[in-house]
Amino acid sequence: MKAVEIERRGWGPAEIASRYGIIISFLALFLILSFLSNNFLTPINIVNVLRQVSINGVLAVGMTFVILTAGIDLSIGSILALAGAVAASLVTGADPLPATLAVIVGLLVGTACGVVNGGLIAYFRVPPFVATLGMLSVARGATLLFLGGRPVPNLSLEFRWLGQGAVLGVPVPVIIFAVVFVAAFVTLRYSVYGRRVYAVGGNPRSAKTSGINTQGIVFSVYALMGALAGLAGVMLTARTTSALPQAGVGYELDAIAAVVIGGTSLTGGIGRIAYTLVGVLIIGMISNGLDLMGVSSYYQQIIKGSIIVLAVLIDRSKDNGV
Repeated sequence: MKAVEIERRGWGPAEIASRYGIIISFLALFLILSFLSNNFLTPINIVNVLRQVSINGVLAVGMTFVILTAGIDLSIGSILALAGAVAASLVTGADPLPATLAVIVGLLVGTACGVVNGGLIAYFRVPPFVATLGMLSVARGATLLFLGGRPVPNLSLEFRWLGQGAVLGVPVPVIIFAVVFVAAFVTLRYSVYGRRVYAVGGNPRSAKTSGINTQGIVFSVYALMGALAGLAGVMLTARTTSALPQAGVGYELDAIAAVVIGGTSLTGGIGRIAYTLVGVLIIGMISNGLDLMGVSSYYQQIIKGSIIVLAVLIDRSKDNGV
């Protein structure tokens, strides 16, 4: 009888796995990697993991907003590269501009690309896959043209601090990611805008009937995604100390993987930004653990792709009530 009551209250094994499976998976992976590699739990490696995941974390936060509206953005890696290239060009040469101005310009470049995506998707009814796939090609081509196929080195010290500096021992990229995450968490959890994002993704017709500007919400999440891709581009460029034409290739894969692993439904309206954070950490731990064990990066791509497919299958099984 007690077991039946527990099941009715939503505390059966299946319900626990559904609610906390991502947490359980994170802890299990953490323990496995700790046993497999003696270097995994060292303070230097933990800090390194946090520094590595910060860029993907910023991208995954924006991707969470996009996927919550049942959208997708395949262009963020290319936007990241373009924004980083433009920002880097401003802090090099004989008369470099202040790093703050370069960061602002990088954010504006990313936002502009996101605005184009959002406009095409929200107001011209272009499918998100098609619109962002087109932007992927356009932004990558613009990056190659802007850089002439060559990297931009010799960045100013102030600019490099954004990717390599630390405050009280905490890497600056980690601090930036933490600020972005907290702002997104508060927005989605407590603001009217956050509730509207969920409403648009859950049932756009009902949301529109309720007086929500559904087109405006969809437009805004892609603009936000572009801005965060621009920020990630600045962070990556500062960390690598140069703007590279091929920067950001495949970064959309990691961001999407983190979001779907975190349980955000690709059909929209369901997801938690806190679980996106766990998904980011899982992706980061997998990459770091495989690196420590000497696994080829080619195998890592196979593993990440398989994880995405598995997460989508789990998501679909939930939708179908399996």
